[in-house]
Amino acid sequence: MVKGYVAIVLHAHLPFVRHPEFENFLEENWLFEAITETYIPLIKVLDGLSRDGVDYKLTISLSPTLISMLMDPNLQCKYLKYLGKLIELSEKEIDRTKWDAQFNALAHMYHSNLTEARRMFADEYKANLVTAFKRFQDLGNLEVITCCATHGYLPLMEVERAPSVRAQVKVAVDLYQKVFGRKPAGMWLPECGYSVGDEEALKKEGVRYFLVDTHGILFGTPRPKFGIFSPYLTKAGVAFYGRDTESSKAVWSAVEGYPGDYNYREFYRDIGFDLDYDYIKPYINPDGVRINTGIKYYKITGNANHKEPYVPEAARAKAADQAGNFMFNREKQIEHLAKRMGDRSPIIVAPYDAELFGHWWYEGPQWIDFLIRKIRYDQKSIALTTPGEYLKLYKKYQVLTPASSSWGWKGYSEVWLEGSNDWIYRHLHKMAERMVELANNNKGAKGLVLRALNQMARELLLAQSSDWAFIMKTGSHVPYAVERMREHTEHFTELYEEIKSSALDEEYIKQLEDKYNIFPDIDYSVYRTS
Repeated sequence: MVKGYVAIVLHAHLPFVRHPEFENFLEENWLFEAITETYIPLIKVLDGLSRDGVDYKLTISLSPTLISMLMDPNLQCKYLKYLGKLIELSEKEIDRTKWDAQFNALAHMYHSNLTEARRMFADEYKANLVTAFKRFQDLGNLEVITCCATHGYLPLMEVERAPSVRAQVKVAVDLYQKVFGRKPAGMWLPECGYSVGDEEALKKEGVRYFLVDTHGILFGTPRPKFGIFSPYLTKAGVAFYGRDTESSKAVWSAVEGYPGDYNYREFYRDIGFDLDYDYIKPYINPDGVRINTGIKYYKITGNANHKEPYVPEAARAKAADQAGNFMFNREKQIEHLAKRMGDRSPIIVAPYDAELFGHWWYEGPQWIDFLIRKIRYDQKSIALTTPGEYLKLYKKYQVLTPASSSWGWKGYSEVWLEGSNDWIYRHLHKMAERMVELANNNKGAKGLVLRALNQMARELLLAQSSDWAFIMKTGSHVPYAVERMREHTEHFTELYEEIKSSALDEEYIKQLEDKYNIFPDIDYSVYRTS
């Protein structure tokens, strides 16, 4: 008899990076690496489960920016060229390593993985991986939810807050409905950032639930009856779930987490950095900057610099063991909780960044595959579910006001508001103020004014992406994040001044529409307040 439930929630998101003006652009590789190392491996897992008739439940949030990039013909074409070069490199690696059986076997493994990725991407899914996730959702196994339009961090939208939050939510829901033919059941709030009242925008768009970090529930008002092991309802009637710390620690912890096992592949030893520069140059950045290729021959081994060759069979066996360990711990956790929750079955919500699985933790998709199969066949006390499915179990849930919160360092927005990035908010606030001003003063706009207002909405949304503040905080790719903020602010301001002076430049508007073509059906009136 099932005593409780586990909901695995994967958050798949990347910032909108699209540069058709360049044949190769370094930051576009973020998408290409994620497709090769995370999204296609996850799709292979789900394909295998469906093929074997395994009944499972899994949740994934696909951010609107990621969906837009996965469906973009320019990026699809670039990805195939990117993949072709990696396949060529893997063929050279097979020849280079032919005198070392262990490394040669790994070279063959990468060549096989890359050619299979190309087959799946180009032939099976016709270059559009979104159709794969839609198929699994239509089969009833996968719950695909959405995120705010550009992953805008809601708690720091202090000026013209209501229209800014409304735009991030509505634009996301509109795109989701266009792609999937239905309303999303849930929404991943960017960075799990929540401020009281944000749920009103979700309710208006028909979103039934969202997720917060652990303390968003534990510090909620009144005291939560079931801790983080049940959903709750806001006063607006939108449900919300909290992150379980125990299941998160098993994967996220740098000290105790599974991905740190010495048998797993070492992320930081890549032939893009290890091999002779002249040999690797054709396969790295056109500017000659060494980058990861995804071909890595070593396992973690230990904390010292010495690394042993990677052994896929040992890593796979370890992934199976750790999937069993995760399942066992959730069984015991559920058994303990079930004794204290009366007739309410507990639910453990385990949310993770999707890109952890496969990209950072190479064996992550294997671990998910083992975990799903073990939960289905190796025990009877727990079952996988989705947040949307669990809400159907009971007619009543406690009404609770979540505490303002986020995940990340210290749990209260500090990652996205501190010395390295605080300068961006005066620009974002002024842009939001001006967007509302023009939306109110240009009702029923047509022609060039309509196009300019819609492009202003795109520029504002893109500038609000939480990724730019995050990058500035972490110190990686900072010049690109700063440039994107500057560029969107300048575009927005130029359009604002052109509308105010009735001197619109059609060629300029078209250039911006072509470069930042996200949300083609956007309607600037979402920012109207009167």
